[in-house]
Amino acid sequence: MTWDFAEANPFSESTGSWEGMLEWVASALETLPAHPLGQARQVNAVEAVNGVPAPPLISTDPPYYDNVPYADLSDFFYVWLRRTLRDTYPDLFRTLLTPKAEELIADPFRQGGREEARRHFEEGMRRVFRNLRARAHPDYPLTLYYAFKQQEVEEDEEGGAEAVASTGWETFLQGLVEEGFQVVATWPMRTELQNRPRGQGSNALASSIVLVCRPRPEGAPRASRQEFLRALRAELPKALEDLTRGSIPPVDLAQSAIGPGMAVFSRYSAVVEPDGRPLSVREALALINQVLDEFLAEEEAELDAPSRFALAWYEQYGYGEGPFGDAETLAKAKNVAVSALEEGGILLARGGKVRLFRPEEYPEDWDPKADRRLSAWEAAHHLIRLLEREGEGPRPGSSPSFPRPGGGGPGSGLPPLPDCRAQGPRRGRPELQPPGQKLRPPGGGGGQGAGSGAGGAF
Repeated sequence: MTWDFAEANPFSESTGSWEGMLEWVASALETLPAHPLGQARQVNAVEAVNGVPAPPLISTDPPYYDNVPYADLSDFFYVWLRRTLRDTYPDLFRTLLTPKAEELIADPFRQGGREEARRHFEEGMRRVFRNLRARAHPDYPLTLYYAFKQQEVEEDEEGGAEAVASTGWETFLQGLVEEGFQVVATWPMRTELQNRPRGQGSNALASSIVLVCRPRPEGAPRASRQEFLRALRAELPKALEDLTRGSIPPVDLAQSAIGPGMAVFSRYSAVVEPDGRPLSVREALALINQVLDEFLAEEEAELDAPSRFALAWYEQYGYGEGPFGDAETLAKAKNVAVSALEEGGILLARGGKVRLFRPEEYPEDWDPKADRRLSAWEAAHHLIRLLEREGEGPRPGSSPSFPRPGGGGPGSGLPPLPDCRAQGPRRGRPELQPPGQKLRPPGGGGGQGAGSGAGGAF
């Protein structure tokens, strides 16, 4: 952690002035209900729920696994507040620094290792949800705000198939489900300013995710893996149609649609594999993303995950820049990580922005045989680059044959490609043109995201 500070003139009209801070506080107070009298208490969520006598309505923002060292950050302010307010609030400022032993985060240095930190967080979240379920008001749902970004790319033992893992999300949801909560809805909300310090020059998430939960009924049935998949395929299409009729942008649609999938999974007391082993949240999320992909990607379902991401991103931004948070959300739904897409050479992620590479930006010395993350999108853009530069004539020293879907063609130097031809034009997607014509977005090449240098080529 690097300590830093900013010196602002408190008498100016800029950010950080007394007038600006008072205006923000006043604006917030104007929107709050005038009654009843509110109270704030500092208590441990594992043991209490803010000390209120009646069953409370609970809405909370839990800690984000290992992303934020809250106590360490608090020390920066705590030492100064303690000097001025120790006599006024002796209970709050009884220690020299903020307490850290009971803090519910995953800190490998403090807790003795990565696995010990994961266990500390998972067990702590389970105890919190057990306490919340016992004390929450039975007539109102529990709402949880979560804006966790972490993703890890996992490969099988042979380095082949990849899957995106998110330890923070999965340990959080595992504790929620195991303590008897059922997820009934998931919605992304724009809860942060884009110009906040955390979002400046960094790849921070654009949305918070709101999980709406209720206690799972006693005697909830068990389900097999196949029954779970059948329920997903039967119920998700209708839920997705309802979401598409709303004002949710495409990059948030996939993340929002995870809600109905988790609602199916969490309404069972357990989902079991054929060998009797319970299905974990990690495995359930992979199955949910698989079924979501079948609906959202239809004719692209046979394409690789990077190509499906690129097509969906192109719909929204073309070759222009978009927020990293949107890319993270979309990539998670496509079961791929943004870092893997960048390593695969199809996009650039810098300073909180993401954009797809244009055809002319792809390297001329590309060797598909040495490419560990070969995708149909990348191969197509190399073909576009060559077609734009050299036309349809044969390359020197090669036979006059142009690669076709399903094969590279003699002398092309390219591996066989899958037949990626669409079954027909789709609104918002680039349409495949006959050989000799440039690939352009629907409606011409002059719209938003049209390429430059390549004549607006796809």
